[in-house]
Amino acid sequence: MRELSHQDLKDILNGAVILGAGGGGDLAQGLDLIQTALDAGKSFRMVSIDEVPDNAVICTPYMIGAVSALSPEQERQYSRLPKGQKHPILVAYEEFQKYLGVKFYGTTACELGGSNTAMAFFPAVMSDHYILDADPAGRAVPEITHSTYYLAGLPAAPIYTANEFGETFVLEGVCDDQRAETIVRALSQVSRNDLAAIDHALPMRELRNALIPGTISKALEIGKIWRETLEVDGDAISEITRHSGGLEAFQGRVRLADYQTIDGFTKGSLVIDGLGKFSGQSMRVSVKNENMACWINGQVFATVPDLICLFGAESQKPVANPDCQVGQSVKIVLLPAPEIFRTAKGLEAFGPRYAGLSTPYAWPGETREI
Repeated sequence: MRELSHQDLKDILNGAVILGAGGGGDLAQGLDLIQTALDAGKSFRMVSIDEVPDNAVICTPYMIGAVSALSPEQERQYSRLPKGQKHPILVAYEEFQKYLGVKFYGTTACELGGSNTAMAFFPAVMSDHYILDADPAGRAVPEITHSTYYLAGLPAAPIYTANEFGETFVLEGVCDDQRAETIVRALSQVSRNDLAAIDHALPMRELRNALIPGTISKALEIGKIWRETLEVDGDAISEITRHSGGLEAFQGRVRLADYQTIDGFTKGSLVIDGLGKFSGQSMRVSVKNENMACWINGQVFATVPDLICLFGAESQKPVANPDCQVGQSVKIVLLPAPEIFRTAKGLEAFGPRYAGLSTPYAWPGETREI
């Protein structure tokens, strides 16, 4: 067991934003959750998979929806609804335990990202429970099906959800994660595109071989490298790329940044005109919450499951969606996906076809096909 310091937590979230590949939620929201728990005198106790007893029940809390803005008309529709007094993730966590008749041992994040990683920490530490050093994605992902839970055939249901208006919904009998994604996404769309959900409430014996171990420690390490390199005026982007076995793919100025909320997702595209050694070239990036694929001069360069990460060229800060701005100077880095998503089964769930492409998966420069 490791008790995480305030600096550890900030490093984790900064690392998670980088590993979020454009998604995973707003960093400011994540930092606010951390501060709320610290102000309440709570401790963040992290345990490895091996430390958790077999019969301990672990669950996965998260927020699902879109982060792009709603239209004024949509905002007016929600303005008439009353607001709940407690954060919906805390409501869901407390009520789910009552519903199941069990006490949770702790939580695991559904993904790595600025808010969703903190969102999993928050109900656990507010209840004096544990945080697992693991998750089922190793990055941020758009859908429930993009997880090792899905690849392992573990049931998402029952799923307990709550929104900011004090409404709660319990989902039972959901046949698989694909159907769970459809139903929970629909509930999110009528919840101002922001729904708290908790799923995969299972004993550790069923989760032990499904989760990707050490992912929170990985985010901590990357966040620490990023911070310490910046503190000495170093090249943090290159240092993270080298450390992670990645590739600095492009540099340029954003000419187009188009984001829309469609079907409960933030969808869009970015067009970046090359600078420096990339002068005269152009990159396009497609977005579905996360960065899905990128093209250089019209040719596919990289796709999910690998991580397409944007950084401000001057600030060296990671750029999440939908925050990319026209005129902004950016660098694009590719980081390799967790190996399980590079398998045939992983690519079937979250590979080029999911990004709308018929091209086979390959790391740039490789010719292999899985």
